[in-house]
Amino acid sequence: MNSDVWNIVRSNLQETIGRDAFQNWIDPLVFEGCKGGVVRLSAPTSFIGNWVSQHYGERIRTIMCEAGTDVHRLTFGVAGMKTGNAASKEARTKAAPEPSQAEADLPSSPLDSRFRFDSFVVGKPNELAHAAARRVSESGEVTFNPLFLYGGVGLGKTHLMHAIAWEIRETRPEARVLYLSAEQFMYRFVQALRFKDMHGFKELFRSVDVLMVDDVQFIAGKDSTQDEFFHTFNALIDQNKQIVISADRAPGEISGLEERIKSRLQWGLVVDLHPTDYELRLGILLSKLETQRSLNPGIQIDEGVLEFLAHRISSNVRVLEGALTRLFAFASLVGREIDLDMTQECLADILRASERKVTIEEIIRKVADHYNLRMTDMLSPRRARSVARPRQVAMFLSKTLTSKSLPEIGRRFGGRDHTTVIHAVRKVEELRVTDSQINEDVELLRRMLEA
Repeated sequence: MNSDVWNIVRSNLQETIGRDAFQNWIDPLVFEGCKGGVVRLSAPTSFIGNWVSQHYGERIRTIMCEAGTDVHRLTFGVAGMKTGNAASKEARTKAAPEPSQAEADLPSSPLDSRFRFDSFVVGKPNELAHAAARRVSESGEVTFNPLFLYGGVGLGKTHLMHAIAWEIRETRPEARVLYLSAEQFMYRFVQALRFKDMHGFKELFRSVDVLMVDDVQFIAGKDSTQDEFFHTFNALIDQNKQIVISADRAPGEISGLEERIKSRLQWGLVVDLHPTDYELRLGILLSKLETQRSLNPGIQIDEGVLEFLAHRISSNVRVLEGALTRLFAFASLVGREIDLDMTQECLADILRASERKVTIEEIIRKVADHYNLRMTDMLSPRRARSVARPRQVAMFLSKTLTSKSLPEIGRRFGGRDHTTVIHAVRKVEELRVTDSQINEDVELLRRMLEA
């Protein structure tokens, strides 16, 4: 068997598993030879070799057999551990050319080509996050370390993360950029433990120039993963490497996250992507309208439709963009122009689902702001009346404005028991009768939350 068979395998996998998976896992492999039905391949790290063996090993063996080579099994070594012979050097040149970017052998998650800075619509709710992301991507110097972006679903965190990675890869191709979700970080950590390859894991994550971890709240409560994340974080900070993190909440508000990690995450710049306002939503729709018109020339859209959507769909930018896409698809299929009647008919389910829904996190934030407290105070065990009373008001509003169960509400308030919530609700109900200030506060907060 020679390197020609390996080239057949590469060609087959490139077509069947997709470009990103191919570049992440197959392209870094080097064919070292075959003897006695055993194929030898080398990988940049043992972690990558183990991953390929587990997920693609049988497929690779099948392709080789179909190409006329009797292969019983595959073995994976680590590149550089042994000196290759002339044949393996030839295979290295033909089958696995040196990557053009320094991070080509890093198992990063695929980047979405739509998520770049030029497609990110900037408004007051996200202008600081956008500016900070730009600074990190454009500067070779470590600026804010870490940059921590947080906000609700569909507000642009992942878009900015991808945009940073794209910008760095294009302007500084020598930089080793590793982007992945916290869930993937945990999975790779578990795999490294399973295959007894912690050395390879540490080598991979601590040799990058930029580490980007999305949805870090996922590791909350997972002690071993948090411990390794903590040491990885410190190692990169000590090397003056850039770290970018995103989450759905501020570091101090992530229940189950170790205090030492919360402290580290607050070292740099923590930026909140606020819920979109009407002007930003309209700007996003106007930006997407140009794309839809280029894809669907000739379709007319009435004045007022975009304004209607910007008013009615306020919680999630992805839903907003999806609504516009559906309108143009529907109009193209039925041959109608897009007016308000058609919009309400076509988007009836989205409009119903987008009716105002108050979340417990929003209630806690509003109540904390109203009483000039921090959200961490609301979730803390402090029992001083200046904290306990606002906490009880927030629990009361959570019970009356959401459909969450008492145990769920208790968990959201720092892991309290449901009986604490029952007591809070009864106490506020009593106080509303006897204390006009409490009653006024509750009504004001209710109006603000339901607006």
